[in-house]
Amino acid sequence: MNLIAQVKTLVKKEIVLEWRSKYALNGILLYVVSTIFVCYLSFRKIDPLTWNALFWIIMLFASINAISKSFVQESRSRQLYYYSIVSPQAVIISKIIYNVMLMLVLAVVAISVYSLVFQNPLGDPLYYFLSVVIGSISFSCVFTMISGIASRAGNNSTLMAILSFPVIIPLLIVLIKLSKNAMDGLDRSVSYDEIGVLAAINVIVVTVSLLLFPYLWRD
Repeated sequence: MNLIAQVKTLVKKEIVLEWRSKYALNGILLYVVSTIFVCYLSFRKIDPLTWNALFWIIMLFASINAISKSFVQESRSRQLYYYSIVSPQAVIISKIIYNVMLMLVLAVVAISVYSLVFQNPLGDPLYYFLSVVIGSISFSCVFTMISGIASRAGNNSTLMAILSFPVIIPLLIVLIKLSKNAMDGLDRSVSYDEIGVLAAINVIVVTVSLLLFPYLWRD
């Protein structure tokens, strides 16, 4: 079985398992909606800068909750079984693809509920949504890689926080700047540099994942 076929099979497996239980997805959706509602009860009305920053904080913690358990749910016996039939590259790629799909669903729900609850101050809604999509993909790539590393250290949540900090902070800074440009309705060409930086980060993270995960997989 070639790499593409392995990835397709593993992604399908992730979707089927999630569809059977639905506990994780429903729990994360409930977390996102309830967090937005609590923020509304606390602030009622917020200025555009706070609106933007608060949204990304909600997305950050939602992505941590959604992705940090990517490898936790896999038992050692199941991992050993995968080790015998698929390549480690197929495993990490399938995890990234599935988490991207999951985060895109969460992002659509989050931005819809958030815009409905709080007054929408967006100058360029379509470009802001593009920044949300890019941010969701970036969160998925980073946290999937970190979750894979942490899983080989006994799923240490402290280790995951420490490893993700130097990557996620600059990522958040660029995302907030990109989304602020969209919020202010600036010309889209102004944001090309930020999009390029985010694309470069994603490429680097995925490349590092493909290079590093096979060594972790052997342990």
